[in-house]
Amino acid sequence: MNPRFLLDTHIVIRWLSDPKKLSREQCRVLDDAVLSGGCVGVSAISLHEIVLLAEGRKRIGAGRNELFHELDANPAFRIIPLTTDVAREMAAMGDALRDPADRVIVATARVHRLQLLTADQRIIESDLVAVIE
Repeated sequence: MNPRFLLDTHIVIRWLSDPKKLSREQCRVLDDAVLSGGCVGVSAISLHEIVLLAEGRKRIGAGRNELFHELDANPAFRIIPLTTDVAREMAAMGDALRDPADRVIVATARVHRLQLLTADQRIIESDLVAVIE
């Protein structure tokens, strides 16, 4: 089964370590995906961001290894690779987003026609992709 939604890195972390920080709508979407036996997408760049956040210990509750184990073991997650199509989409978007990881995540959502679960105001305000706040 293919995912209908892509999770921003912070949504992945919140869902796995502190789900109370998710919005009501994000919880509903994630619960529905799991209960229906579906899956959600996670951009490969999120793995890199998890490493950086865990090293900084600033905004990550669970440890990096616990998060990676869950991403590997839980069938609800599909890691979506960075491909040349995603890179082309990043180039086509121009400089609307400065953060390279945000650009990869948004381009991944656009290429795969996925709604993005995010709380990132820059992404939301960019109107580059359909979001669930």
